[in-house]
Amino acid sequence: MKILICGATGLIGSALSELCLKENHQIHYLTTRKSKLAQSEHKKGFYWNPTEGEIDEACFEGVDAIINISGANIAKRWTEAYKQEIVSSRVDTANVLFKALRNTKNHTVKHYISASGIAIYPNSLTENYTEQTKEESDDFLGKVVKQWELHANQFKSLEIPVTILRTGIVLSENGGALGEMAKPVKYGVGAAIGSGKQWQSWIHIEDMVRMYMHILTNNITGTYNAVGPNPTTNKLLTKEIASVLKKPFFLPNVPTFMMKLILGEMSTLVTSSQQVNSQKIENTGFTFNYPELTEALENLLKK
Repeated sequence: MKILICGATGLIGSALSELCLKENHQIHYLTTRKSKLAQSEHKKGFYWNPTEGEIDEACFEGVDAIINISGANIAKRWTEAYKQEIVSSRVDTANVLFKALRNTKNHTVKHYISASGIAIYPNSLTENYTEQTKEESDDFLGKVVKQWELHANQFKSLEIPVTILRTGIVLSENGGALGEMAKPVKYGVGAAIGSGKQWQSWIHIEDMVRMYMHILTNNITGTYNAVGPNPTTNKLLTKEIASVLKKPFFLPNVPTFMMKLILGEMSTLVTSSQQVNSQKIENTGFTFNYPELTEALENLLKK
């Protein structure tokens, strides 16, 4: 299979590219940096500039599916300018791909798979969210995800089936949320945030990329929660990181108001709560290699 990956150099994209090559798929990838363009037998890079609407349409040649996991990192200071970048990096990429495909006669693309986020679900300590949930968050990230999904679903008008993966906290040894959470713990100053009772729906990076492959190879369409089957709370997650790293965990919780002072609006990343259900993807035959938090953390933190 030939797959076009957008966001191939990011946390998920690089791991996904590795898995695709391991399973003998061919990869085309799009990059905004001409210095990162490379050509090999199984992997070819193509230039694009979504902000300017530019794309090398040769990237579609012989491609069976597009996986779009492009998007600016949400864990950076949310200035007004950067908030716009968070939105445009998700919307513009989808639009450029859509317009280029609409104008490409006889393209071979049969599947469009898009990342999304569980931030579409409202903040709640009691709800268990499934893909059938109608309530949507009206905060900044909730609005971002709604736009993200709206622009992914436009590919249906080109008669291309669409799959959306609402991604939770991706745990990886190569950075991301786990790296940031582990830093204070390693120095013996790990602490829960706010009440510590807020739900954290997580997934191991290996299961994340396996899920993309499962969807791709089985032609699964629709919207799915990309989270593991056992969400945890912020306090238990931090405590478990400390336990795996053999570090103390005794400090009082960091108050929510302090996180707001430090992070501003971005504090919702660590204070909001979404308990998200993975049953729908499991019903398609997907099984998790790391369903339990302790096992996942031991695999990642002891490398």
